[in-house]
Amino acid sequence: MKLLSLALYAVLLAAASPDLIAERRENRSAATCDPAPAEYELVWADEFEQDGRPDPRNWTYETGFVRNQELQWYQPENARCENGRLIIESRRERKLNPAYDPNGDDWKIQREYAEYTSASVTTRGLHRWQYGRFEMRARIDTRPGLWPAFWSLGVEGQWPANGEIDIMEYYRGMLLANVAWGSSHPGRAKWADTRKPIAELGHPEWAANFHVWRMDWDEDAIRLYVDDILLNAVRLAETFNEDDSGKNPLRQPHYIILNLAVGGTQGGDPSMTELPARYEIDYVRVFRKR
Repeated sequence: MKLLSLALYAVLLAAASPDLIAERRENRSAATCDPAPAEYELVWADEFEQDGRPDPRNWTYETGFVRNQELQWYQPENARCENGRLIIESRRERKLNPAYDPNGDDWKIQREYAEYTSASVTTRGLHRWQYGRFEMRARIDTRPGLWPAFWSLGVEGQWPANGEIDIMEYYRGMLLANVAWGSSHPGRAKWADTRKPIAELGHPEWAANFHVWRMDWDEDAIRLYVDDILLNAVRLAETFNEDDSGKNPLRQPHYIILNLAVGGTQGGDPSMTELPARYEIDYVRVFRKR
């Protein structure tokens, strides 16, 4: 059952049985979202029911070369809603870099062309939240060179002093669940990270199925899960920036980012991977404690 309105969905979520929620669409995997515990209420969601571009009330786009020396050029054309899912698609196609400068000192302008395109959508400037339960049900492409992510950044400060939470990140056979904040060296992060080989997650068809990633975030800790398996738990008493500011970037509002990167510092070599590749998101939901 898809969301008609946030208020109606909250009522249905509380009343429906797990079996009713479990099979909303043919060919879905067994990984589904159970009804939220009684102490939570739904405050925001996108179920991606309307075909076409993502809802501009919820999402905006990153564009061009953005981070990590990744190979893709981000553009809105690579994100669309289709059959109740958000599709972020990476393609092998050449794009001219209008900012190209062979004498520049930034990798983003040193490349004349991008050989790949993809999309990155974000709630930045539209929606932000501090604490609660964040969930995504999605299927990720785990082939070489692909780097999908479901993550958040704090609204105040420069990275990493604004704080980063990687609810889901995947590359090179590893599923990551990370939290980052500012170190004593400007521009360098302190990490509480974990990596789990997807080969250890149950069965050889894991990557072919949909899975539920979740963050439970409160004043004391961040806990990151996949399919109810705890991957990482971080106490917020340990996440103060080390720049003498006294700020804890994990105790401020964050916005969400969904992206599919190609290559870069961690993504690996995509040259032998047949494209296009898809990152398919069934829903994103945010709950808060009552």
